[in-house]
Amino acid sequence: MTKFDEATQAIRVDENTYDVCLDPGYSIGGPLNGGYLMAVILRAAVDATPFEHPVSTTAQFLKAPVPGPAQVRVEPLKAGRTAAFARATLVQDGTAKIEGLITTATLNEVEPVYADAPSAAMPPIEECVKLPIPKPESGMTLNAQMELLFDPPTIGWLKGEPSGRPESRAYFRMTEPQDADPYVLALAVDALPPVVFSAGMRGWAPTVDLTWHLRALPAPGWLTLLGSGRLISDGWFDEEVEVRDSTGRLVAQARQLARVGRG
Repeated sequence: MTKFDEATQAIRVDENTYDVCLDPGYSIGGPLNGGYLMAVILRAAVDATPFEHPVSTTAQFLKAPVPGPAQVRVEPLKAGRTAAFARATLVQDGTAKIEGLITTATLNEVEPVYADAPSAAMPPIEECVKLPIPKPESGMTLNAQMELLFDPPTIGWLKGEPSGRPESRAYFRMTEPQDADPYVLALAVDALPPVVFSAGMRGWAPTVDLTWHLRALPAPGWLTLLGSGRLISDGWFDEEVEVRDSTGRLVAQARQLARVGRG
């Protein structure tokens, strides 16, 4: 069991309740990363359904949970021959923090009938760069859990030279050696800096709603994260992320709605 497996572990208490312990190592300056929180919820939801993989997840972030004990309450909605549906709620101190609707199924390794090309080209990995290591007082503990190597134009905002377009692109893998599985992918779809940074906006950008789909089980190796946005308006922005494995195959896709960063 890796550190990430332990940090997302869900222990069954009864038919519909799981105990979890939210790990402070996945903080982004205080709040816990949304992808990490989805992975915690999905551990419980998959265990409570008859299928192996979370193929579709919609999560609404009602209130930011804090590190420490919490529970996931799973309500099965329907189970058929090929898919099952459930509602999963992350509860802390008696308050619902995240509501999720999850569809599970069992994916097989098959050749796709059709597969499109990546939405953007990435330079070779040796031409990509890391972000500076955060200072301890920043509370950015998430960075230590994963490796991100960025396409340089998408992090021009670090030097006060944003590209002017909402975009973010990077290679991704866990710091502790671990082949990507659906729970790692849940983290990966929310691992990039908010795409509005490249449009010249900064600050914590809280996610309100995030939907992602597991499209295939990834091959070992680096993942490629391609993030973009379509509209920034009235304090809101959208972010789309596609995740491709080391073979170039699309393995996950996500879309979220978030608030423009504050502070």
